[in-house]
Amino acid sequence: MPTNPPKSEGRPEGDRIAKLLARAGVASRREVERMIGDGRIALHGKTLDTPATILTSLRGVTVDGKPVAAADPTQLYAFNKPTGLITAERDPAGRATIYDALRNALPKDAPRVMPIGRLDLNTEGLLLLTNDGGLKRLMELPASGVPRTYRARAFGEVTQDQLEALSEGVEIDGVRYGSIDANLERSGAAGGRNQWIEMTITEGKNREVRRVLEYLGLKVNRLIRTAYGPFLLGDLPRGGAVRIRKGDLDRFVSTLKRRK
Repeated sequence: MPTNPPKSEGRPEGDRIAKLLARAGVASRREVERMIGDGRIALHGKTLDTPATILTSLRGVTVDGKPVAAADPTQLYAFNKPTGLITAERDPAGRATIYDALRNALPKDAPRVMPIGRLDLNTEGLLLLTNDGGLKRLMELPASGVPRTYRARAFGEVTQDQLEALSEGVEIDGVRYGSIDANLERSGAAGGRNQWIEMTITEGKNREVRRVLEYLGLKVNRLIRTAYGPFLLGDLPRGGAVRIRKGDLDRFVSTLKRRK
């Protein structure tokens, strides 16, 4: 009978450098690829020109001339993002980013962290951040099915029946959105037409909540993410950040691994 080839004859041992650097908290995989393109990453003094480089460790790797430290233990932080901040490290237009706020919000001994998913400029609420690129990727993958819950204040008329129909998914302009759990909370002031709607999604496609509500004829004027997986915004102050307890993180990671 044929047998599997020895490991040395198949896929090379190790991982792509972008994966290793993301796991070490240097940057996301996509950002690492850009850094390689900019000539910022070297191996034993030789500038790398491809993200396809396979390594078993980060020994000899430098970023901007500085050796890459061993990966810190995985950490997760919750940040109450205000509106008006870009979820990026820098913005070509010069707008304020989450990192401008995080300088004062995070503990002084916090490692470099990356956002898990994004909240757009006008969306506020819970943004999770981690120093572990592998955890970031796993939590962002639609296949992981991690629920994200939002509260939307929207102007217009909608019924609970219309919202419940979203559980079957919906297609908008050629984009298919999966099952959405949506519930009408309450109306605004007497005579107004503002509705508070709670929505839980698992795919996290770009501007998903806004697009679905606009499809129903509503105009969103406030959007707050209140939960990501088991982690809640709670009473975390606007602009504040707190580290998730290790036990809570470990329990969540174990559930993620069981889903794979």
